[in-house]
Order: sequence, then C-alpha cells, then structure tokens
Amino acid sequence: MLFRDRMDAGRQLGRRLAHLRGLDVVVVGLTRGGIPVAYQVARALGAPLDVILVRKLGVPFQPELAMGAIAEGDVRVINPETRLMADIGPDELAAVEARERLELDRRIRRFRGARPRVPLAGRTVVVVDDGIATGATASAACQAARAAGATRIVLAAPVAPPDRIGWLRRDADEVVCLHTPDRFFAIGTFYTDFTQTSDDEVTDLLRRAAVLAPQAPTAAPAGTHETHETHGAATPGATPNPPGREVEVDIPAVPVRLTGQLTVPEKAGGLVVFAHGSGSSRHSPRNRYVADVLGAAGLATLLFDLLTPAEEIDRANVFDIGLLAHRLVDVTGWLRGQPGVSHLPVGYFGASTGAAAALWAAAEPGSRIAAVVSRGGRPDLAASKLAAVAAPTLLVVGEHDDLVIDLNRQAQARLRCENRLTVVPRATHLFAEPGALETVAALARDWFVHHLTLVTHRG
Repeated sequence: MLFRDRMDAGRQLGRRLAHLRGLDVVVVGLTRGGIPVAYQVARALGAPLDVILVRKLGVPFQPELAMGAIAEGDVRVINPETRLMADIGPDELAAVEARERLELDRRIRRFRGARPRVPLAGRTVVVVDDGIATGATASAACQAARAAGATRIVLAAPVAPPDRIGWLRRDADEVVCLHTPDRFFAIGTFYTDFTQTSDDEVTDLLRRAAVLAPQAPTAAPAGTHETHETHGAATPGATPNPPGREVEVDIPAVPVRLTGQLTVPEKAGGLVVFAHGSGSSRHSPRNRYVADVLGAAGLATLLFDLLTPAEEIDRANVFDIGLLAHRLVDVTGWLRGQPGVSHLPVGYFGASTGAAAALWAAAEPGSRIAAVVSRGGRPDLAASKLAAVAAPTLLVVGEHDDLVIDLNRQAQARLRCENRLTVVPRATHLFAEPGALETVAALARDWFVHHLTLVTHRG
C-alpha cells in the first residue's frame, strides 16, 4: 500500500506541488473521492478549494470501466478504444449518458446550492483526483476547467498507470503523479483505507475549506509531533500558511493514553476542547468544521477521543458520563502544563453525550472553565452537576429536535450560571440542513470569543 487513506495521499501530493505556492492558484477536486485529497492539497498551497463536477460514463456490464465522461459546461469526452472493446452501440451510450447527466445535475445542486463557483478565469487551476485509471474523468475535468477560463492547468493525482500520463498532457499543461506503477489493476489497491467518500463528507470538507484563513505557524507545545509538514517556514513570496499549527498529540489520561489534534493559531486568544458524543470521534466532520471556524477567529482547538478504541467496544463506557468527564478533566490538566497553550483560558464544546461530560467537568472544583457550548447536547445526563457549573453556558438545539429541546429546557432550569438556549430554525439533531451547521459554528464562535476574551482581559 502506498497511502493510508485519501487524506494521507493529499498531504503527500501537496508536498510535491509546493512549487505552486505563491501563485494565483485554485484547487478543484473531483467528486467524490478527489475532494479529501484536494482538501489537503489546498491547505498545503494556501489556495481556495472548489469542486469540479464530472461523471464517468461506465460500461453497462462493468460500471467501473470508463468509456467516457461528462462535466460541467457541457463537456463530453469519449474513449473510443474502450467503447470499441466493450462493443457499446450508440443507443447504449446515449442511455448511460442520460442517466449520468441526471446525476451530474443532482450533484451540482447538492454540492453547490446557492454558492457560486470559485472563479477560474485567468488563474492556475490544480485538478485533483484520488487516482487515475482510464483518464476519462480527469480529461473531462481539465477540459471543463479550460472552458471556465483557466490559463494553466495542473492535473495532480497520487497514482496512475504510466501509459495515461502522456495521453493526459493533451488536456493539462502539467501532470503531477506520485506513483506510476507498471502493474496497475485498480486505484483502491494502492490505499489501505479506500472507503467510499460520502456526499456529507464532501460538503463538510468544502465548508471547512471555505473558512480557512492563512496565518503564520507557531511553536508546537512540548510532547507533540507535527502531522502536516506543509506548516513549515514560508518560502519567499509564498502565500502564508494555513491557519494554525496542527499537531498530533498523545495525551496521558490515567490509565490510558488518548490521541488528538491540537491546532494553535498565532496569538491565540483562548483554547476550546471538544468533547465528542456517542458514536463520534475526533474525525467528526461537523466538529472539525466548527473547529476551523473557531481557528479562523483566533482560538486554539483540541479534538481528541475520550475513549480508546478498545474501550469503545463496551457501549456502557460511551454513556458513562462520569468516566468521560474525568477524562476531560485529566486532558485539561495536561493542556495547562503544555508550553504555548498553558496560559490560555479554556472552553468546552460538547456534542450529544459529550455535552454532558463537558458540563460535568466544568462543575468540578477548581475547573476554571471560561465557557461551555453544547451542540444538540444531552445536558440532562449531568443533571446532578448542573447547579455547580460556573462557566457561561450556551445550549444550541435544532428546531425539529423536539425531545432534545425539552431535555435542554429542563437542564437550563437547573443552571445557576449565565446561560442561554438558542433554537436553530428548521434544523434537526445533526444540523445537516443547509446553513444550520454554519449557524451553530457562528454562535459558538461568538460565545467563546466573548467569554474567553473577558477572562484574558481580567487576567
């Protein structure tokens, strides 16, 4: 295997494309698998990210084999060799194209909505996919970018068969590929994890990319190691690095060690620790999106797992709020001993059962937590501790999450600290509706910036 997953492939590809930093670059990813790769490339280049919509025209009896592709802008590419080999007639080709055209239109509505395309005219466009097989979709994407006015097109992929590279140079000014193995069977064979990318993951990554604001790196706290090498010193004339220095941390929390990602922007004004709910993890795209919004506002963030993988197998641990809360207390204590973040006021962002753990931990004597935000939380599970919470607390629930609204109202009545309950219109429990998660992130940002800044000023 050459790559752990698409994110790993994107980091490696981003390093290979470092010569493009400082240019007027836009990164576009092919849906769906190309978006996680393109997200990391965009971070490495300090460039905006957009989606480029292409649909493969698969052979009817072997859909993974492309006989052509269609893309935005009425671009159509046909691979005559594959079509001849598969003996596909005009009527069969037309039927496949009509079906894929409907799916292309659906994805345009799903991934773009009211959001306009990032302008490509007059710019260098890096077209990214998770791998190239026949090259039909990559060719169509390059042609679509050219039709949108791109002056230079760089096609980038982690892996491709060597005979496709020269063919693709017809459509791209530069083709960058990390590996071109002679024995090539399928893209997925070069990945340890090639799990299908979902629509939700695509939209979440596009949201996260939209809020990234370039900032210079800061020194990493002791006991950490950097996971994104692109956050090194900027080269002369280059675009500033993505926000914050993201480091992977191993946190001692007796009797186990926990893993997380700590991001510290330059001149951070506070630190927000995320407590994930049942069935979630530090990889939660919703919480990572909120963390990016907070980072863009100058707040450091820690996303970590409250339980080890072995502990998660026992479902009783997932709902043991006391255990989760004390893990959170231990992690907070560890943070307060780390250079670079020890001076920062701390807030908690909790989701689902993680919100109960956050409030329980905030109620512990000497916790010194500056603020708490609950997203679709279950604060009622910490009912016996709520009266002892001193940190200003914001409870955010969706309008159509009826049961959780009632539970939050009951919990709010027990709070003695400054608190607010905000209901997001038309939202359900996961805030998957258009604009709902953005609303949650903005509410959390404003709450934390206000209350953590007050603590900083008083200090």
